[in-house]
Amino acid sequence: MDEENLRKRENNTGMKNGNRAPDKLELEDMTENEPKHVALKQQVGLISGISLIVGTMIGSGIFISPKAVLSNTGAVGPCLIVWSACGVLATLGALCYADLGTMITKSGGEYSYLLEAFGPIPAFLYSWMCIVVTKPSSFAIICLSFAEYAATPFYPGCEPPQIVIKCLAAVAIILITFLNSISVKLASYVQNFLTAAKLLIVTIIIVAGIVLIAQGGMLLMFGNECQ
Repeated sequence: MDEENLRKRENNTGMKNGNRAPDKLELEDMTENEPKHVALKQQVGLISGISLIVGTMIGSGIFISPKAVLSNTGAVGPCLIVWSACGVLATLGALCYADLGTMITKSGGEYSYLLEAFGPIPAFLYSWMCIVVTKPSSFAIICLSFAEYAATPFYPGCEPPQIVIKCLAAVAIILITFLNSISVKLASYVQNFLTAAKLLIVTIIIVAGIVLIAQGGMLLMFGNECQ
């Protein structure tokens, strides 16, 4: 009887002759085989997140569009009026996005908003449109604009060849894709640097404009209309 009680105690404690009991081994094997929760590492900090949002909002249009707007309006004053009106519209759009972000607290951006408003089919079609058409097209325009500005100093007095612009744009696309593929932190550092440079350029433009206005440049803004 003493030996039987000892065996029962060994089985209950999960030990028998120095080995684990079979039922406990099966339980541990089942635990190890269970799928683990997969999640992305949080490698983007507060500064990098702010830099990403600011860099997305202040796109390349601020550096590309002024030439076309000025040529179509004919003077600096109407050009500034157009820019001010567009700024008001952009602010209204940003406020709408902020309101949607507080109402629908899901990841996915526009997909989540369209999913809540119109259902899965319009949200799915919009996502594929962004992946296949919208995002690649906007990225290509940004890289082409960068390549044109980068190649212009090397061709004074004439426009750069299209083959040079396209090759530079392709190199920029490959480089940015490579940076985002190898390391999230490295891509965030590059984003922080580019956002800081973008804000510095915009600040220089604003300060230069204020200085010119203070020196009497206000008369030149509406000069064509006053003649």
